[in-house]
Amino acid sequence: MQKITTEALLASYEGALTFSNPLTDTISTDQFSSEYPEHPDWAVGPFHKDDSLTFQQVRDWADPTGIGWTADSIFNPSIMERDGKLYLFYRASPRKESVSSRIGVAVYDPESGWQDNPSNPVIYPTLDNEILGCEDPKVYMAHGRYYMFYNGIWTIDRSDGQTGQDPDVYPLGEVGCDINVAVSDDLVHWEKIGLAVPHEVSQYWAKGAVVPRNARGEAVKIGGEYLMYLSEGCGGTTHVGRSTDFVNWTFEPQDYLDLGPLDGSLHEVACAIVNEGNGDGPSLVLDFFYGDTNGQFSAAQALYDVKAPFTQKAVHRGGSLAWGGLLKYGGTWMFAQGWDAPSGSREMYFYRADPS
Repeated sequence: MQKITTEALLASYEGALTFSNPLTDTISTDQFSSEYPEHPDWAVGPFHKDDSLTFQQVRDWADPTGIGWTADSIFNPSIMERDGKLYLFYRASPRKESVSSRIGVAVYDPESGWQDNPSNPVIYPTLDNEILGCEDPKVYMAHGRYYMFYNGIWTIDRSDGQTGQDPDVYPLGEVGCDINVAVSDDLVHWEKIGLAVPHEVSQYWAKGAVVPRNARGEAVKIGGEYLMYLSEGCGGTTHVGRSTDFVNWTFEPQDYLDLGPLDGSLHEVACAIVNEGNGDGPSLVLDFFYGDTNGQFSAAQALYDVKAPFTQKAVHRGGSLAWGGLLKYGGTWMFAQGWDAPSGSREMYFYRADPS
């Protein structure tokens, strides 16, 4: 693994400034989460924009790495509530979906509005496996503390024997992706713990530390343990992690999604919702990203019984793709995303489900 240096961080940043992807440059939240012809009672959504909560990052952050880093796009956030305030954790990048990302937090007070944390970024590259950036926070509350799982992006060094995954099944490129974890007691100050998914499981690429959480953002134990759904990477095989303390995890291959009814292929699970409002008892809903029969980016949700969290009961076209999870705030399910912001505006929009 390449060692993190100022020169390596600068090279990553300069490369990010030239990045453009026609597919992700035009991606829109509405194509996934707006109205669909059918809507079963168990599905969460559809979602509509709540302009009263729009956040705009108006000031550049100080750059702790000293390379002159700035961002022109914010997206892929996670939200939590604490003491009536809304905490927005977001990925900031030199270009939308580029490398060289950092993670910041902004706080919404209903009395005074938004304030970006003056000490941002709260997570930025300091470890060797973060040399190409820190991305896509997923925040959970467990055991009275807050845990953030995020992607550490790094450069594959084949001289170290990092051959990775079977090239005929899930070929490894020049970039590795780890799931790292940090912990906090106040949602503002974070301490990095390190790697959450070991390389023997990830095979140098794993994304999507999706843990079922309730409407308050609390991780929910199922069958006496926490579950983590891994969907992208791991040699092309879906895995599930198990933990009793939210720190130490064991992983094993596990099938849990059947895309046959959609005739599609899975990209990544976005979030898992334990919905306690179902009249038949709590339900588990996986919200996921897939490619449809035409290869177009699409979203869907799958229904499970919490007592059988790997046995799919139903599937519905349309979802949120709320990478950081859905939260109930102000009485309805909601999430945030920055895909639809004009280029260079650094805006984050919020979307609410219809009241149930």
